[in-house]
Amino acid sequence: MSDVFRMLGEPSRLRIVLALMKGESCVYHLVEACGGTQSGISHQLRVLKDNKIVKARRAGQNVFYSIADEHIFKMVEVGIEHVDCE
Repeated sequence: MSDVFRMLGEPSRLRIVLALMKGESCVYHLVEACGGTQSGISHQLRVLKDNKIVKARRAGQNVFYSIADEHIFKMVEVGIEHVDCE
């Protein structure tokens, strides 16, 4: 559990996860949505994939990323509710 929280606790990885919660995306679109560089986003995606937070599928020359486990949605949503709570 601490590994998952550590993955989500890094700001650039959290931005990627928040973007992927809206739907599947390729690196190019994640760079546009999250900022940063293509190599930086690719690196963070590899870390997230290695930790089973995201999954990838290839379509031709493109690789599309999505959230690997629905529990991640719940964890992030509860975190957002906690932050918004006064």
